[in-house]
Amino acid sequence: MSSLFSTINMSVHLLKDSSKLCIFNQLQPKRSNLILLCHHHHDEVESLSSSSSSWPSIKSCDANYVALTPISFLQRAANVFSERTSVIYGPSSITYTWEQTHTRCLKLASALVHHVGISRGHVVATLAPNVPAIQELNFAVPMAGAVLCSLNTRLDSAMLSTLLMHSEAKIIFIDQQFLQLAQEALSIISSKNTKPPLLVIIISEKSNNSITNTWDYESLLESGDRDFAIRWPITEFDPISINYTSGTTSRPKGVVFSHRGAYLNSIATFLAHEMSTLPIYLWTVPTFHCNGWCMIWGLAAVGGTNVCLRSVSPKEIFESISLYKVTHMGGAPTVLNMIVNTPSCDRKPLPHKVKIMTGGSPPPPQMISKMEELGFGVIHFYGLTETHGAGTYCLWKPEWDSLPSDERLILKARQGVQHLCVEEVDVRDSITMKKVPADGVTMGEVMFRGNTVMSGYLKDQKATDEAFRGGLFHSGDLAVKHPDGYIEVKDRSKDIIISGGENISTIEVETVLYSHPAVLEAAVVARPDNHWGQTPCAFVKLKEGYDVRSQEIINFCRDNLPHYMVPRTVIFQDLPKTSTGKIQKSILREKAKALGSLF
Repeated sequence: MSSLFSTINMSVHLLKDSSKLCIFNQLQPKRSNLILLCHHHHDEVESLSSSSSSWPSIKSCDANYVALTPISFLQRAANVFSERTSVIYGPSSITYTWEQTHTRCLKLASALVHHVGISRGHVVATLAPNVPAIQELNFAVPMAGAVLCSLNTRLDSAMLSTLLMHSEAKIIFIDQQFLQLAQEALSIISSKNTKPPLLVIIISEKSNNSITNTWDYESLLESGDRDFAIRWPITEFDPISINYTSGTTSRPKGVVFSHRGAYLNSIATFLAHEMSTLPIYLWTVPTFHCNGWCMIWGLAAVGGTNVCLRSVSPKEIFESISLYKVTHMGGAPTVLNMIVNTPSCDRKPLPHKVKIMTGGSPPPPQMISKMEELGFGVIHFYGLTETHGAGTYCLWKPEWDSLPSDERLILKARQGVQHLCVEEVDVRDSITMKKVPADGVTMGEVMFRGNTVMSGYLKDQKATDEAFRGGLFHSGDLAVKHPDGYIEVKDRSKDIIISGGENISTIEVETVLYSHPAVLEAAVVARPDNHWGQTPCAFVKLKEGYDVRSQEIINFCRDNLPHYMVPRTVIFQDLPKTSTGKIQKSILREKAKALGSLF
């Protein structure tokens, strides 16, 4: 396969219509059909003001223009924070400085180019937990001019093989923990008369590479040259990574990130996370999810320390915070739920306030309250894979400090306003594209516009066109806009329940369920109803030691919700989740559908 974008470096010159957002494909036949997104005013090689006769001599040049890329964060960190600790990994007693990390990434990039044969635009895949090698690969792969594809560690072999073939990965770095899974996937690929990617094994702390005819990570890295000349992006719209969506509602799609989008979202995210210089960040967010919400690059910009965790447990979280004096971390509400329900014997006092970003699904206000009681400062953000992760955050206003506790928590549970690098976040009618009133009641679809929106879906022009219709990115999330301009997500469009013509927000019902003292986790979906069309069906996991009947849960909801929003059915079970902690409602919807009408 030829490189993903060996022929697109001249593409930006082709955009001449100053009134349109253009999605185009300039790849030759049989090459990966990478969709790129460009705006006419981003043509970085044209005159800065070529259409104006008043400024004929003002042009971009090497002195005043450099393509934006998060690779530059690492180069700067090696100079500015050279002796600062870059990464800590307890099980292997690994500690590197930023200067050492920079050197290792240069050597790895060199090895990819000169020993593996990676060319510009080739895809390099990874399948590994949050270990130091993943931090290095997020820099080394784009330094080699290639495109990183970090894959979900909870995939089965069939889906893994599908995504490897779809991305046309040339090489895959596999943590030894997932070696059997990878070998099964590669066998499936071979059985389809397709050449599988080269396998490189990331050796765990307790084992050695006993597989013949394969590279191991450290040997490959050490074969490289520390004086490697970085392959900087030709344009800042070149792809830096492919992130496959989690597939909670549909088949995963390959979301293409650009160097420009990754650079800007990294900056916006660490600003939203209230990071000053030299933070210590605990990796509880999977690094394969939106490149760790772009924090894996952003930490280099501020000289932060990456504290890596192979697996996440409440005990390890508290121990790591205590041992390494962690200042920041992130996690879906399921991680917050894990923390607030940690047994007292596994808790340790926090050395200081730890700022934790949470997103993926709305955290119930009572969960935020319990986190703050433990000494965490919760920063609520909202975004999608298609927005490079965070796109909005609940920017706290000082005047809210004097409000009663209940009011403060309700405000903090909102998704807020766009971050610094998003041009527009709005709530609109998905058909007419008209803005909904900022009344906190009228629902519409959340839509984005700006530099941190994805380039497009890999090999899926139809889905890209649909996502960008009307000149905005359609999130598929339903929300209201409050008079102060803050948005509040009410549901996914596929999750909303319509009962007797009334819209029911499953998030509102779940918030009430989470306030029950016996409920550990909850999810609400639609169950068919012959009279009302649909009624709420609640799936609940109880806290250990509690024995509660479904009628008690229903009665509790009746005391706290309008009658039509109360679940008619309550099912007690473990809730299926994606690897990022999102509850897989698609599975629960099918189960509720199979139940049929209650009457």
